[in-house]
Amino acid sequence: MEANQEQVQDRVKRGTIHEGPKNHIIAFGISIFLTLLAFMAVANSALDPTFIKIFIVLLAIFQAVIQLAFWMHMKDRGHFFQIMFLATGAFVAITAFITAIYWVWL
Repeated sequence: MEANQEQVQDRVKRGTIHEGPKNHIIAFGISIFLTLLAFMAVANSALDPTFIKIFIVLLAIFQAVIQLAFWMHMKDRGHFFQIMFLATGAFVAITAFITAIYWVWL
């Protein structure tokens, strides 16, 4: 009977072991830290408003990447089409934004 179970286990493909809550806790901590940085930048009146806007946008982009990688598991294998569709959507959004800015300023 044990030999039969060993044969069955040899044929069964096992997925990757779940990584557990460690990476989620780290990602949550990074998200909280980035949010605190944004609040501190806005609360600091000595900073230039243009710098604050650029800084907050960069923090938002970095936080979105962290959320996609750890909470949506885009860092794992098997997400090619999801990543491709997200990249296509980002390309369309950026193109529309640049076109709108160009259109308004001319």
